[in-house]
Parts: sequence; structure tokens; C-alpha cells
Amino acid sequence: MAVMDSAVTTLEPRLGRSVSIDQAATLLNVSRRTIYNRIREGRLNTIRTIGGSQRVLVESLVELGFRPQAFSAAAVQMSFVPGR
Repeated sequence: MAVMDSAVTTLEPRLGRSVSIDQAATLLNVSRRTIYNRIREGRLNTIRTIGGSQRVLVESLVELGFRPQAFSAAAVQMSFVPGR
């Protein structure tokens, strides 16, 4: 089991196809309200999960200027929580 634990701790966080509203706000360094405004304006594209949550497509974040290689420490912590 020790081998598995060390493998889990060495994994780098990955940015998937979509992120939560909170993660999008952190990645763009804006408020949640700004994210909702940009969604309403059509500047950010979203999907709905089976459970009804709204998620922002990473593709639309990139169109607004987000660059995946420029991860902030806060965004990394939000996007990768071991055991979740």
C-alpha cells in the first residue's frame, strides 16, 4: 500500500475539460459574480452536470486570456484535493 500512497502524492494536478465556477473565478482572478456575468453575456461557455451543477468549459477560459501553464497556487489547491 505504501507504493500506492507515494504514487498518489506525486501526481500533478490536471485541468480537465471543465472547472467549477469557483475555480474559474480563481483562474481568471475575478469574482464569482464576474464569472456569472460573463456566462450571461455569452463570453464563457458552460455545461450542466447530471446533478445540475454548472461548470465552465476550459476552452472558453482560454479565449478570455487564461493560460493553463500559468497556474496559481490557489488554483492548484482548488483543482486537486487528494481523497476526493
